[in-house]
Amino acid sequence: MRHAVLLNQTEHELWLGRTAHGGHALHALGEVVPVSLSLGADGSGLLRLGDQAVPVVVVTQGDTLFIHLDGINHELRLRHPLERAAGEARAGGDDSVRAPMPGTAVSVAVGVGDAVSRGTPLLVMESMKLETTLTAPRDAVVQSVRVSPGQAFERDAVLVVLASAEAA
Repeated sequence: MRHAVLLNQTEHELWLGRTAHGGHALHALGEVVPVSLSLGADGSGLLRLGDQAVPVVVVTQGDTLFIHLDGINHELRLRHPLERAAGEARAGGDDSVRAPMPGTAVSVAVGVGDAVSRGTPLLVMESMKLETTLTAPRDAVVQSVRVSPGQAFERDAVLVVLASAEAA
């Protein structure tokens, strides 16, 4: 399975696979590199990438890994597939906030005419027993809300339409 990770706030797609010898290979940035990691109880250890072995320190805080490698600190966070899909749904250039997957509206936090800032929660949806908050992709005014709590919808359904503050 391909995973999206945020490494120092930049998204990368990667996945781990098996090598012919039973080890692991990291597939990232168009390359396949044999990889292994051995850590002690204190978080320090050795990271092997291909033929290189480098000392590493790993600290976990919630869903985030802080990795000290080659004298540089890195922050690594796995992006949940629902978060990534919601982000892709908001990335479109139009003024529609669309459903990243089929679901049901749990709650709607905005109404017609509300001014919203980028990141303002618009609604909470439930899909496959997981709740996802859809947020405003930019500063705008809510032009229409096309879903109400308890209402089911399909993937790509328009849930909220935004307009620029000037247009409103």
